[in-house]
Amino acid sequence: MNRVVITGMGIYSVLGKNLADVKDSLYHGKSGIILDHKRKELGFRSALTGMVERPVLKGVLDRRMRVGMPVQGEYAYMATLEALRNAGIDQDFLNRNEVGILYGNDSSALPVVESVDILRKEKDTMLIGSGYIFQSMNSTVSMNLSVIFRLRGINFTVSGACASGSHAIGIGYLLIKDGLQDMIICGGAQEINPESTASFDALNAFSLRESEPAKASRPFDRDRDGLVPSGGAASIIIESYESAKKRGANILAEVAGYGFSSNGEHISLPNIDGPARAMQQSLKAAGMSSAEIDYINAHATSTPAGDGNEAQAIFQVFGKDMPLVSSTKSMTGHEMWMGGASEIVYSTLMMNNNFIAPNINFENPDPATECLNLATVMTPHEINAFLSNSFGFGGTNSSLIVRKASF
Repeated sequence: MNRVVITGMGIYSVLGKNLADVKDSLYHGKSGIILDHKRKELGFRSALTGMVERPVLKGVLDRRMRVGMPVQGEYAYMATLEALRNAGIDQDFLNRNEVGILYGNDSSALPVVESVDILRKEKDTMLIGSGYIFQSMNSTVSMNLSVIFRLRGINFTVSGACASGSHAIGIGYLLIKDGLQDMIICGGAQEINPESTASFDALNAFSLRESEPAKASRPFDRDRDGLVPSGGAASIIIESYESAKKRGANILAEVAGYGFSSNGEHISLPNIDGPARAMQQSLKAAGMSSAEIDYINAHATSTPAGDGNEAQAIFQVFGKDMPLVSSTKSMTGHEMWMGGASEIVYSTLMMNNNFIAPNINFENPDPATECLNLATVMTPHEINAFLSNSFGFGGTNSSLIVRKASF
């Protein structure tokens, strides 16, 4: 079995558009949440959202490449460029080697809405641009990036709700561990626009704390009242240790374990058993005990039921070995399909810089979550191994364990 290492990371996030800026935001507990007045005009109950600028790719990519790429694909392109640079990989290497891509993405709403608007208004399918089909497919990110970077390895999209990005890394880990691939670009992407989140707003899922956008996302706090939607993209380069060693790569970390489960119950309400089993499975896969985990980046999205159940699941698995816990969603909001990948980037940045980002906005303890050892301020701390949780609608659960490289 191959050991699987991380040799490159890239991020395009509401916390910053590169690794350096994101690390600074994490360290200082900076929120990326704003109030988007356009959402109020459209009839949203909550106009809160994470926000990141759309990259300008004219002059960077030719029109043929740009026309089939949705906004989350643009975010993913930027994140992947940084990840490849960070890994010391150029186009010549990609041309000569079989490199794959597995990306988490579970919707592409805006192109669907726009193409249907054209159809209903014009009554003529020929007026729908040729790019919409490629923008609107769930596989749009992996499809576009595989063509842009001329990738020749595995190529598909992982669609697992808000665990999509985490499952993409986990599946990549399994493929490399079993020797089926040497290197895979893994990640997650999420569009930021009202069209993609209107149905969530209709579920009363969002925080209504509009008077204080930066304080709206408050995982584990007693007064949490809902999540804040967000997005962007994160990419990591994973490869076998032998591949990294052969090319003299700088190893950032090792993916040590992947656990997964299904709740098998309610389509939207989480439970305790499913997440607990995913965490236990990740520990077993890594050959580690609960006492060896120094930090948990919780899924905790700031919903009343979700945070409480996750806290109980973490306590069930870790008990007296409880490590420090925080949810970076307190700063980013819920990055949905991207979150499982971005939180590996965030946590690896913390691990390699010896600090734990704060669970901001925690003011009042909740009986359901007080079992946790929360890091509510930036905490200098040596992390040798961390666990990252990602859960999604339909009861899909993913837990990844990443540890410092020791070769």
